[in-house]
Amino acid sequence: MLSNPLIATTLIFALIALGEWLSIVSKARIPMLLTAMVGYLICIWTGIFPKDILATSQFAALGAMLVGPAILHMGTMIPFSVLKTQYKAVLISLGGITVSGVLVLIIVTFLFDYPTAVAGIGPLSGGVVALIITSEKLTEIGLTSLVVIPALIVAFQGLLGMPLAQYFLRKYAFTIQEQIDNGTFKPMEETKQTTAKETAKKSPIKSSMTLKLFFVFVGAAIGMALGEVTPIHYSLWCLAFGVTGLKLGIFEHKTLEKANSFNLTMIAIIFVVIGTMADVSPQDVINNLPSIIVLLLLGTFGISLGGFIVSKLLKWHPYKGMPVALTALFGFPADYILCEEVSRSIARNKEEEETIFNEILTPMLIGGFTTVTIASVVIAGILVQTL
Repeated sequence: MLSNPLIATTLIFALIALGEWLSIVSKARIPMLLTAMVGYLICIWTGIFPKDILATSQFAALGAMLVGPAILHMGTMIPFSVLKTQYKAVLISLGGITVSGVLVLIIVTFLFDYPTAVAGIGPLSGGVVALIITSEKLTEIGLTSLVVIPALIVAFQGLLGMPLAQYFLRKYAFTIQEQIDNGTFKPMEETKQTTAKETAKKSPIKSSMTLKLFFVFVGAAIGMALGEVTPIHYSLWCLAFGVTGLKLGIFEHKTLEKANSFNLTMIAIIFVVIGTMADVSPQDVINNLPSIIVLLLLGTFGISLGGFIVSKLLKWHPYKGMPVALTALFGFPADYILCEEVSRSIARNKEEEETIFNEILTPMLIGGFTTVTIASVVIAGILVQTL
């Protein structure tokens, strides 16, 4: 029965769906990816799932093909106009992962080795795509025993980052209240995110979902080809095509979402992420647990420290800047949910709730997009080439 591709796919999909449900009911405190990955390992180790269930489902093969289009899509997620108006949030988030990366490279290389440090840096800077880039390279050069490191870091990093970011956001919300009470509060300027191109009437060709998806595949295919004939990783080519294509009007903002293909793409890619754990044994987890713990603690500390330093340099309140840097550990939609929870729990009335929410949301979203969407892909793409 489990040799049927649809049944095998549905069983793995059930783990992802369970993780999504737990994430929703726990208000993102239990990461979906953690449930899916741990559930998969338990099912494999206990014999509930056969070891070849991912190969049988064939869905992971689709996911592997969709990594390039997904990275290109990431490049279309943040218009230059938004990045320019929120440059402080961008710099703070980059400062956080820079300090974290330096600390990890120095200390983890000294305590363990250089490949272990590289295995952790990309995922600590972002999420799923950085994990795939790192895992692909580790497998390619024969360091399969280290694949568990980026996988478990992505699974667990939100458990450290989210409570810490929530603590700082709550502190900043109380600061906003004090400023409102004494009349010194100045709201942030709202960012205009729509452009003339987005609001203009589209031609039938540009309205076609099929053609939108085709153009994304063409861009990703060119990026993949360039990755094979140049020393630059394909992920960086795909990302660059997404960013420049959005600027030139070739692609739309959030292009895969406009083509109604984003959810299926991400589910297929999660199959790939789960597949990176296929050959992990309980002993591999035990052997790498010390390095995983050190990477998580050191990475979280480094991101917080970097966020604090750059916030001070840019004259931002550290309680506002540090959670922006920490979005590297969880990204969207957790950053949105945290802002919603903090503003609702701290505010004394609806008007104040809206004021707090508007003040903290935009920099948090920009911080998450900067690190998870762009910087982590760049960092992982560059560092894996040094292995």
